[in-house]
Amino acid sequence: MWKNVGYYNGNIGPLEEMTVPMNDRALYFGDGIYEATCVANRIPFAIEDHLDRMYNSLRLLEIPFHMEREAVKAELQKVIDAAEDSPIHFLYWQITRGTAPRNHVFPGPEVQPNLMAFVKPHTMKSLEIPYKLISLEDERFKLCNIKTLNLIPSVLANQRAKERGCDEAVLHRGSRVTECAHSNISILKDGVLRTAPTDELILPGITRKHLLQLARDFGIPVREEPFSMVELMNADELIVTSSSALCMRVESVDGIPVGGKDPERLRMLQTAYLEKFHRETTPV
Repeated sequence: MWKNVGYYNGNIGPLEEMTVPMNDRALYFGDGIYEATCVANRIPFAIEDHLDRMYNSLRLLEIPFHMEREAVKAELQKVIDAAEDSPIHFLYWQITRGTAPRNHVFPGPEVQPNLMAFVKPHTMKSLEIPYKLISLEDERFKLCNIKTLNLIPSVLANQRAKERGCDEAVLHRGSRVTECAHSNISILKDGVLRTAPTDELILPGITRKHLLQLARDFGIPVREEPFSMVELMNADELIVTSSSALCMRVESVDGIPVGGKDPERLRMLQTAYLEKFHRETTPV
């Protein structure tokens, strides 16, 4: 067993010692997709949802990945099982179009996609510590619904947030809020949970999906429609969701205090989500 485990097309070893061929198309074009989730008790959370999104991203990028769902789960489980014990692990995997000489057009059918993964110990953010955000114009391309490896705008946005002592950057196209650099964002207003629709401008987040269902379970109305930065700043609560941090409350945007007006409803959703995570990663 290793603390950090790497995997590449069936080869497993210490992450720090793994290598990738220079002609893997991820290196030149970011030509691939990825998924990530947290693992507890060696059980990956919401794995079926992540695989659904994985296959959809592959379809949209026309990557001919033919490994069946159960086979993918088995390979990922090998990586998880090779890791040293930890209360929580972070599981990441990506699929690229394959290894071939650099050329913008797709390689021929003889080139098979590559599967890469890693597992490492992970500490989830405390739900008691709220996020601070900055706001930035969303300068990404219009295929944000595909979980591709092309993340430079998000990297730059998150770096700007770090430089200003914040946790995330909320992005907007004109006045419309889209999502955060590597998270989704929703708001509570007058007892209604509002979130952007899953069009080509946001990633259909798994945690976002679960949050909406939990809201419906509690009788909280849900509206999936665009909202503006003005509406964001005047919301009763702001909620940032991601697979690695679950549901985080927001206390400020650009240094301006926000939210704090519906703590009971927010806490109910946070608690329900945490309970869901523990319930679904506890061995039967």
